[in-house]
Amino acid sequence: MTKLSAILFDIDDTLFSTTAFARQARVNAVRAMIDAGLELPEEVVLRELDEVLAEFSSNYEHHYDKLLQRLRPPSLVRRNTALIVAAGVAAYHDTKFRELRPFDDVRPLLGDLQKVGMRVGIITHGWTVKQAEKLVRLGLVPFLDPRAVFISDQIGISKPNPKLYETALRDLQLPANEVMYVGDSPEHDIAPPHSIGMITVWAKRAARHGLEGKSIRPDYTVEDFGELREILRRDFSLALT
Repeated sequence: MTKLSAILFDIDDTLFSTTAFARQARVNAVRAMIDAGLELPEEVVLRELDEVLAEFSSNYEHHYDKLLQRLRPPSLVRRNTALIVAAGVAAYHDTKFRELRPFDDVRPLLGDLQKVGMRVGIITHGWTVKQAEKLVRLGLVPFLDPRAVFISDQIGISKPNPKLYETALRDLQLPANEVMYVGDSPEHDIAPPHSIGMITVWAKRAARHGLEGKSIRPDYTVEDFGELREILRRDFSLALT
């Protein structure tokens, strides 16, 4: 039976549906901006916002300012653009307060892993404050080993560089073959840890990209964490209920 000393998870589209949440939050933001005086059709504004995100990345801090610079509707002459931007920002964050939650099977699994003494942690790509805030808002911090939370911005190494995973192993003082990594992205979450000998699990339920046409092969594929729970019982002898 393979020894397992730690399980590390990705956050986005692994512990919750980042894609679905972000889309709803952006729709709410655009609607609030229109209510505040941005006199354009919702679909036009959303399409332009998608372009801003594609060009400047989701971690850029001034999406809505850029959006107004690009759209330049005549109605803005009669408005204070700061109020329109603030309406969008407030609506986005209000959505985050109301709707950011993990998949239903995440907290039960992490709680049971904690009970059996498994070290549970995170390896995630993104800005330090944003990724840490997600863990707080998802209510997952109590289940995590605080020494096993690795954020790319904080470490100074981004996915898919395997050095990010090697840093985590070194800090945890664990061999690769005793650490499982669970993530949604074949290129970022499966190929790099697999290349250094970690046990890899592809969480496919919210994955934006599949394995078709790729040479990437995870050790396990799961649709949900009920399936992961069964693997941990069967192949690693964890006493999970």
